Amino acid sequence: TGAIGLYNVGLSCCLNSVLQVFLMNIYFTRILRRITVPPCAARKRNVLYQMLLLLEKMQCGKQKAVSPMDLASCLSSYRVKLFVTHDAAQLFLTLWNLMKMQMEKPELVKELTDLYTICIQEHLACQKCSLETKRNSSMLILPLPMLYSNSHMLKTLEDCLQHFFHPEELTDQNMCLCEQCGKRTPFLKSMKLVHLPHTLTIHLKRFCFETSAYIHKLNNNLPFPQDLDFNVILTENQCQADNNEKAGWQYELFAVVAHSGSTSFGHYCAYIRSLTEFKWYCFNDSHVCQVSWDDVKTTYGHSSLHLGETAYLLIYMKKH
Repeated sequence: TGAIGLYNVGLSCCLNSVLQVFLMNIYFTRILRRITVPPCAARKRNVLYQMLLLLEKMQCGKQKAVSPMDLASCLSSYRVKLFVTHDAAQLFLTLWNLMKMQMEKPELVKELTDLYTICIQEHLACQKCSLETKRNSSMLILPLPMLYSNSHMLKTLEDCLQHFFHPEELTDQNMCLCEQCGKRTPFLKSMKLVHLPHTLTIHLKRFCFETSAYIHKLNNNLPFPQDLDFNVILTENQCQADNNEKAGWQYELFAVVAHSGSTSFGHYCAYIRSLTEFKWYCFNDSHVCQVSWDDVKTTYGHSSLHLGETAYLLIYMKKH
């Protein structure tokens, strides 16, 4: 089935969960299998090659779990330390950037970029004159706040997406310098969606600062759907794409990276839907078991569960 666990080799639950999300994605592994094998002297420090070896070990062996120690040692040479609690969103970005940097074939770099990259257009409009600036930018993870500006909780994933793309007024201390007005003026800031990738990664920003600079975790309930259609969620004004692009904005949930615990300590595991069996599995380090959608829904969170398991990364895939 490919549902093989990874041993914890030193607080590596975060690494194990992120690796499972990459290696259970057959669209990613098709790219990984076509990399150029590095010279012998460079193999221990090549992240892509070590990931390929780990994938082969997971798929060719008869063990229920394998050790990611060689890959973990490789990553430690790039300051991804063992025996350290990592943030799953940051580790995802670190791994992806290392892979892109070490990928020698330009066509594979393009495929990797196309597979994960989100494109948006940022708008800044002066509220005193007609000056408007636009800038295209890209991101690998869509970072969704779970709170309104008044600190009230958003109730669903769809609410978080609408809030992310909702225009924001920049006033008072946040005013910008307008070149046409020659002074600081109120601006309207907005983001419009241009392109969504095949594999869409969403970061639920559950760790936030309080006024005292103390970081705390939001365990509040936030339902997320199995099916996600951006054409239904966003308005025309929040999109900057043609009809052909929008036709592919229908997604289904592929994986959830869940965190349990607090800001000072915790544990990660991954719930992943097999793309070959269409069954959900829970990958909890070396322990892997089949689960139901009801089990996945337990990661919605609840404010009364102080150390409970809550979804932190959501990975959606385009429907075909």
